[in-house]
Amino acid sequence: MAFLATDTHLIAYQDSSEAYLPALFMAHPLGMSRDVWDEVCDQLHGHYRCIRWDLPGHGSSGVAQQGVSAEILARDVLHLADTLEIQSFNFIGTSIGGVIGQSLCQIAPQRLQQVCLTNTGAVIGTKKAWTERAENVRRLGLAEMAETIVPRWFSPDYVKQYPEVLQGWKIQLARSDDESYAKLCEAIAQVDNSEKLAGYADSIALLAGSEDVSTPLAALEGLQTAFPDARLTVFEGSGHVPSIEMPSQLVDYIQTNAARATIGETGITYEQGLVQRKRILGEAHVEQATKNATTLDNPFQQFITRNAWGELWGDSSLTVQQRSMVTTAILAALGRDGELGLHLRTAHRLGISEVQLRQVLIHVAIYAGVPAANHAFSLAKDNGWGEPIS
Repeated sequence: MAFLATDTHLIAYQDSSEAYLPALFMAHPLGMSRDVWDEVCDQLHGHYRCIRWDLPGHGSSGVAQQGVSAEILARDVLHLADTLEIQSFNFIGTSIGGVIGQSLCQIAPQRLQQVCLTNTGAVIGTKKAWTERAENVRRLGLAEMAETIVPRWFSPDYVKQYPEVLQGWKIQLARSDDESYAKLCEAIAQVDNSEKLAGYADSIALLAGSEDVSTPLAALEGLQTAFPDARLTVFEGSGHVPSIEMPSQLVDYIQTNAARATIGETGITYEQGLVQRKRILGEAHVEQATKNATTLDNPFQQFITRNAWGELWGDSSLTVQQRSMVTTAILAALGRDGELGLHLRTAHRLGISEVQLRQVLIHVAIYAGVPAANHAFSLAKDNGWGEPIS
C-alpha cells in the first residue's frame, strides 16, 4: 500500500508495478474498498498492471473534503496516473466507480484505452433518495445502517451460501467515515450523464447483474443509450459487485472485451504490436531496431511486430512471464545466441527470478541436451544473472 496527496484528498492505493503491462485502474463501489478487486487482480497478474485505490473516507484513504464531486474523484485518478507516469490506461469501475469512469470519458478521453463500467448508470437512483441516505448516515451512523445497506450488494443465493462475507462487509462499512460517505451520496445525487456521453467515440463495455437491486438492468440500459457504441452484458445470478461474486467470470469478461480480443480473428495492426513490443523489450531497444531498419528488412520488422509481438505475445492465454520462459527455453535449445541474449535481459525486466531461470535451463538440459543448457547458463551469466558464491 502507498499514499498520494492530491489537491483534495489523501489516497491510499496499491500498484502491482508491472510497468511492462497495460495499466488497469480499478474503482470500487460506495461503502466498500479497493479490496473488492483482490481476487480479480490475482487472476490478472501477468496480463495487466493493476492499480486500485480507496475512495475518500473508505479503507485507508483520508476523509472527503468539501465540494466533492464525480469530476474531482476522476481528477484524483488522473493525478494518480500522472504520479505513476502512466499516460494512457484501461479503466474498470463499479457503481460510483462507474460514475468516475463516465467523468473520465468526459474530461480526459485521450487518456483512456478500454473502459468497462459495471453495475452503474448515467443516473443512479434519485436525488431525493441519495439526500435522505446522506441525512440518515449523519444521524444514525454507518454502523447502524450497515444492516440494511450491505445486503443490497449481493444476490440472495450468494448471501445464503456465504453469510460470513456479508458480515465481513458490514464490519468494513461500519469502519468507513460517516461524513465522507454522506458527501459521496450527495455527489451521486448530482450526477446525470444522460446527455453528456455521446461525444465519447471509443467503445465501452457495460456489465449488469441480473440480481442487482442497487443498479438494476434498466440503469445499464439507460447508460447504453447515453453511449453510442456501448456493448451491454448481463451476468446471470450476480448482484451489485461481480468482482466478489463472480471474479473468474469477470476476469474472462475483461480479457475478451479488451481491444486485443481480435487476436487470432481479425489480425493485429502494426501499431498494436509496436505497443506490446515496447512494453516487453523496452522503448530504447525497439527504437534502435526501428532506426537501424533499411529497405531490405523494414518489411520484416513490420512482420515480426504484427505477428510475434502483436499476435503471439499479445495473446492473453499465457502471461508474459510464461511466454518469456518458453521463449528462453526454445532459444537455448536451438542455440540462437543473439536472440537468447536479448531474451535473457528481457527476463530480468519481466521479473523472472533466478530460481525460475535455473529451472528453465535445467529443463533444456533434460530435453535438448546438456551442451545446449551449459552454453545457455554461460550466456546468462554474461548477461548479469547469478551472484558469486563466497
